[in-house]
Amino acid sequence: MMGFPILSLMVVLPLIAAMLVLVLPGDEAGKARAARWTALATTLLLFVMGMQLWQDYATDAAGFQFVERLPLFGPWLEWHLGIDGIALMLILLSVFLMPLCILAGWESVQKRVPEYLAAFLVMESLMIGTFAARDMLLFFVFFEAGLIPMFLIIGVWGGARRIYASYKFFLYTLLGSVLMLVGMLWMINDAGSTDIGVLTDHDFSVQAQFWLFLAFFASFAVKIPMWPVHTWLPDAHVEAPTAGSVLLAGVLLKLGGYGFIRFSLPMFPEASAQLIWLMFGLSMVAVVYTSLVALVQADMKKLIAYSSVAHMAFVTAGLFALNEQGIEGSMVMMLSHGLVAAALFLCVGVIYDRLHTREISRYGGLADTMPRYALLLLFFTMASVGLPATSGFVAEFLVLLGLYQASTWAALVMTTGIILGAAYMLWLYRRVAYGAAAGDDTRAMPDLKAREVVILLPVVAAVLWMGIYPKAFQDPMRPAIAAVVAKFDGVALATLPTDMTILQAAGHQPVPAGQAARHLVQTQAAH
Repeated sequence: MMGFPILSLMVVLPLIAAMLVLVLPGDEAGKARAARWTALATTLLLFVMGMQLWQDYATDAAGFQFVERLPLFGPWLEWHLGIDGIALMLILLSVFLMPLCILAGWESVQKRVPEYLAAFLVMESLMIGTFAARDMLLFFVFFEAGLIPMFLIIGVWGGARRIYASYKFFLYTLLGSVLMLVGMLWMINDAGSTDIGVLTDHDFSVQAQFWLFLAFFASFAVKIPMWPVHTWLPDAHVEAPTAGSVLLAGVLLKLGGYGFIRFSLPMFPEASAQLIWLMFGLSMVAVVYTSLVALVQADMKKLIAYSSVAHMAFVTAGLFALNEQGIEGSMVMMLSHGLVAAALFLCVGVIYDRLHTREISRYGGLADTMPRYALLLLFFTMASVGLPATSGFVAEFLVLLGLYQASTWAALVMTTGIILGAAYMLWLYRRVAYGAAAGDDTRAMPDLKAREVVILLPVVAAVLWMGIYPKAFQDPMRPAIAAVVAKFDGVALATLPTDMTILQAAGHQPVPAGQAARHLVQTQAAH
C-alpha cells in the first residue's frame, strides 16, 4: 500500500461519484434512489480506505507518510499530498461521519436529491484534500473550496432563514481567509517555496511572524470559531439540514484547529509564544460566555451550537499551552467533539423529523414514549459532559493537565466550562426526556427506527473506544505533536500566572517544552 496513491484516490473518488449521481438516468424517484445508494456505497468505500490507511500507518515513525508529488503549474503549485498522525485522525473522522450524513437524510430530504448528495460527496473530497495537502497553495484551494458545497447545503436544503445563514457563513469565513492568502503569498516569496515542510523549517523574522500569525489567526479563529467571531455558527446550525449540521460540527470546525497546529504553531513559534495571553483570554471568555448563553436557549440546535463554541475553546486553550499534554488533549477534543456533537445533532434530527420543531418546550416525557432514543440521548449527553469512560473525559483531562502547566488561572477558568457544560446539557435532557409530554403529538411519537439505530450505534462504539482505550488514537499523533512542541525549544514564553512557583517550592525544576519533546521521541525510539 505504501507505493499506491491512496490519498489521491480518496480525493478523486468522491468527485467521480458526485458527477455520476448528477447524470444518473431514470425518472425523479428512480434517480433519487440510485443516487442515495451510489453515495452511500462511495462513502463506505472511502471509510474502508481510511481504515486501511490507519492499518498501514507506521505509528512509531516521525515525518509524513503516503507522500505523493506531481507538478501542476511549475514550482508554484504542486499536487503534493502526505499525512502525519494528526492528519490521519482527522481524515478518519471525516470518512467515518460521511456515511452517517448520507443515511441521516435518507428519508427527510426529498428535494433535488442527486444535487444534495453530490454536494456532500464534493465536500468529502475537499475535506480529505485539506488534511492531506503538503503544498500551501493546494491547501488553500481545498480549504476555501469547501465553502461552496456547505453554502449550497445550507442555502438550498436549509430552514426558513437559510439564505441569511448561508451568506453569513460564507462571508465570515471567506473574509478571514483573504488575510491568510496575503500572508501565504508573502511567505512563499520570502522562502521561495510552496512546500509546507520547507516553510515550516524556514526561519521567519520575529516581526514577520507576528503579522503572519495575525493573518492566519483571522481565518482559523473564524473557522473554529472563537469568540467574538462565532456568531455565524448558531445561525448556520439552526438553518442547516441535519446532515449539514453533523458535517459542520463534526469536521468543518476542526479545520481551524488543524490550521493552528499545522501552520501557526510550527511556522510562527515566537509569535505564538508571545500571544499566548490573547489565545487564553479569548478561550476563557468563550467557554464562560457561550456556556451561559447555552443555558437560556429554547432551541435545541442553538444550545448544541453554543456548546460547540465552548468545547472548541478547550481546543484553542490546549493548543497554546505549548506542551504535549495540552496539544494532545486538543486533538482528542477535536475527535471527541466531532463524534459527540455530530451524534447530538443526529438525535435532534430524529425528533425533528417526527414533530418538525426544535423547541425544547414542545417535548418532554420521551423516556416513556421513546425509551431507546432517551437512552442514546443520555449517553451522548454524558459524553458531552465528560463522563469517565467516554472520549470527552480523556479530552478534557488532558487539556486541563497541559493547561495547568502553562497557567493555573487559565486552567481554573476553563474548568468552570465543565461545570456549566453539565448544567446546560443535563437541563436540556431533563426537559426533553422527563416530565409530562407537551401534547398528544409528542406522546404519539414512535421510537427509533432500525435506520436511526444503525446511524447512532457506531458513534456510541467510537466514543467508548476513545474513552476506554485512547492510546489507539494518541499513538499515531504523538511524533507529530512532539515535533510541534520541539519548535518552542529556547523560545521565550509570554509571562503568565503559572504553577512554576509551586513546583520550585516543592524542589522540582520545570522541564522546557523542547526538552520534553525530545525526551518523548527518545522514549518512543527506545521502545
